[in-house]
Amino acid sequence: MAVTPSKDYKRKEREHRKLEKRMARDAAKAEKIEALRVAEEEAEKAAAEKLVEDAKKKEEEEFEAELEAERVAKAGA
Repeated sequence: MAVTPSKDYKRKEREHRKLEKRMARDAAKAEKIEALRVAEEEAEKAAAEKLVEDAKKKEEEEFEAELEAERVAKAGA
């Protein structure tokens, strides 16, 4: 007589495969969430850098305008 695996063994194998699939899905979700978090942080950092850069640019433009006003005043005097 041939020996066949028991139904209990088959059930355990099926449950094990389901568990592995579930773990893989959870890992994929965690990776996706982490990627979104990192992207958000990078976007916030880029926005902050742009804000600082814009402030510096505005300050430089104001300084150049003051210098030009002084030059015009000296040239007129």
